[in-house]
Amino acid sequence: MKIEKVIIGPLLTEKGAALTQTFNKYLFKVEKKSNKIQIKKAVETRFNVKVEKVAIINVKGKSKSMSVKSSGRTIRTEGKRSSWKKAVVTLSKDNTIDLTNMEF
Repeated sequence: MKIEKVIIGPLLTEKGAALTQTFNKYLFKVEKKSNKIQIKKAVETRFNVKVEKVAIINVKGKSKSMSVKSSGRTIRTEGKRSSWKKAVVTLSKDNTIDLTNMEF
C-alpha cells in the first residue's frame, strides 16, 4: 500500500483534543488494510515528526433501521454502515502537528 494513501484524515473530537493536550497523542482515520508500521511511516513522512508509538482500534459498522414511504405504505429496511480503522499516534515530547491547516 502506498504511504500517501494510508492516512484518510484526522479525527477532530473532544476526546482527541484532550489526548493531544495532555499526552501528545493524535487521532487519525486510516485505511482498513494498513498496519502499525505503515501508519508510523506515513505520519513521519507527511508531518516531519518522530513517532514513538501507534495504537490501532477497529471500529465496527453499526446497523441502521430506515423507513421509506412509498405509495402510502411505510417500508422498513435495515442497512449497515461500513467498518473503519482508527489510529492513536503518540509523538515524542518536542513534536507537534497542526491539523487545522492540513489538506487530506
